[in-house]
Parts: sequence; C-alpha cells; structure tokens
Amino acid sequence: MEEDKPAHSAKSKQDHKKVAPHVYVLRDFKEYLGESALIIFSVLLALILTEYITNLHEKKATGELLNNIKQELINNKTAEQEQYAYQKQVLKNIDSALNSKAFQQKIISNDEFNLRYIAPEGVVNRDLNTVAWDIAKSNNISSKASFELISKLTDIYNNQARIDKVEEKVADVLLSRESRKPENIHATLILMRDNYKGWAFDRAQSLIAKYDAAIKMMDEEKY
Repeated sequence: MEEDKPAHSAKSKQDHKKVAPHVYVLRDFKEYLGESALIIFSVLLALILTEYITNLHEKKATGELLNNIKQELINNKTAEQEQYAYQKQVLKNIDSALNSKAFQQKIISNDEFNLRYIAPEGVVNRDLNTVAWDIAKSNNISSKASFELISKLTDIYNNQARIDKVEEKVADVLLSRESRKPENIHATLILMRDNYKGWAFDRAQSLIAKYDAAIKMMDEEKY
C-alpha cells in the first residue's frame, strides 16, 4: 500500500495544475470609452495631418505652375514688343511699295514674290509661347487660382492665338498663284497690310497692357 502513495501524490499534483483558476481583469465602461476615444482621436489626427500635407503639396505645385506662367508672360511680353516694332517697319515697307512702281518690280520678278524686301525676318520674327499655360490647364489650374486671374490669362492666350494667325493668313495670300502676277502686286500688298493690321499689329498694344495687368495680379496674389 505504501508503494502506491507516490503515484497517487503525482496524480493529485497534476489535477491541481489543471484546475488552477484564471485571473480576469475586469474593466469598467469608462476605460473602454477612453480607449475608443483615443483610437478615434488618432485616426482623426492622421487624417488631418494627411490633408494638411496634401494641401501643402498642392499649394506648392500651384505656385510653381503660376510662376511658370508668369515667366512665360514676361517672355511673351518682350517678344510681342519686339514683334510690334518689327511689324511696324513691315507696314512702312508695304506703304513704300504701294507708292513706288520700281519697288513693286523688285518685289515680284521671275514669278517669285521676294518677301525679304517687305519682311526681311519673315512674316513674324518672334514666337509667343503657350507651354506653361498648356501644362497648367492640364493640371486643372482653373480650380486652384482665382476666377479673375484665370479669366485674364484665358483672354491673353486667346489673343496670342489670334496674333499668331497672321503668319497663316499672310501665307495664304503670298502662296496663291494670283499673288505672283505683276499686275496684282498692288492688291497683294493691300491684302498683306490688312492681314498684318487686323490679326496682329492692331492687337499688339492691347495685349502688352494685358500682360502687365496679369503679371501685376500674380505678384499681388499669394498661393
């Protein structure tokens, strides 16, 4: 009988380990509420920070787009001032040709229209760029800048497009077969003059003033 005691004692110890009670930590409603509030606050804070950082990036990107447009306007203003002076001389050359048969005979010879006597640097001598404006439009600049500024910029670039059209319009005149006939030189010169004035020269001063107004507005507005 005494030999069985150790086995019985070991079994009792195993049973004791199996039935050992677990300790549960009871938390009241306030603790749950506090944890929930902390989680909600952390999520909201993360959302606010994300929105703030996103807005900073968008503001920086908008500023870069507008700075590029501003520099483009400055460059285009200089180009248009130079082109206005050039086209003023071209119009003087046309007027001189209209009043001189000898000049007209130099312009048209051997069925060739010698444009260099009228416009030595070509129909236009400067380009008005739109790259910065096109990129800004593709990035939805209209929703990021003031309505007044977008209206001014749209008007400026629309006027640039009209002025640029003078090259096409004058080319249509000069590349026609009728323009190569000496008897048509007077009419050809009149058509050239009208296209220069209607599409470009008469618009130039107004466009230059619009450049100044837009550049000043962009200096005053903060983005």
